[in-house]
Amino acid sequence: MISMSHFLILGAILFCISVAGIFLNRKNIIILLMAVELMLLAVNMNFVAFSYFLGDIAGQIFVFFILTVAAAEAAIGLAILVVLFRNRRSINVDDINSLNG
Repeated sequence: MISMSHFLILGAILFCISVAGIFLNRKNIIILLMAVELMLLAVNMNFVAFSYFLGDIAGQIFVFFILTVAAAEAAIGLAILVVLFRNRRSINVDDINSLNG
């Protein structure tokens, strides 16, 4: 039997991996977007675990809305990256910082 602590530990590990991905890789925007998505999925797994073990479906409904917003965010983010790559021929964070003003 898998207890809730197993789910919470796995969610914490995934969350720490995503935070490490954000701090260690600040050059590539695609990796940053993937780390943010992994962070959202770790939180969603915790919501589902609490929802299952507490017998309440509200956590699972909340996860559905979070996944919808995350999918829209990923689609818009990738569209912005495609336009940026077409204009700048690079998707490095340093090149984007030069867009100020």
